[in-house]
Amino acid sequence: MAAYPQNPGAPDAPYLAFWRERHLCTLTTPRPDGGPHVVPVGVTYDPEARLARVIADKASIKVRNVLAAGAAGARVAVCQVDGRRWATLEGRATVHTDPERVAEAEQRYKVRYGRTPGPNPSRVVIEIQLTRAMGRG
Repeated sequence: MAAYPQNPGAPDAPYLAFWRERHLCTLTTPRPDGGPHVVPVGVTYDPEARLARVIADKASIKVRNVLAAGAAGARVAVCQVDGRRWATLEGRATVHTDPERVAEAEQRYKVRYGRTPGPNPSRVVIEIQLTRAMGRG
């Protein structure tokens, strides 16, 4: 795997394969005081759309942090690690409540993590429009 600072939508095959494996990830969002808020999450990566997706409860701190950034969204990062291998995706996150977008995120989660997320009427999707992808294989 290599760094892709200019084109997060065109990573090499090993990078894509790593993002298809089942790994717990972290999401880093900015707190209102500017400090980082880091939490474990499941993440899906859609290189064609240049999007990463995280399903979440609308009352969660991560969602509140993204919403606090305003309509332009928050600069965030998601990362996964497996021994010496790691991959990070960075971009601008926005929160969406549209049922079709949430359902797509749930379906992608099911494919990557091998299970359907439990029902949650408060579920939203954090979509991260990617600006950078990097990692090491």
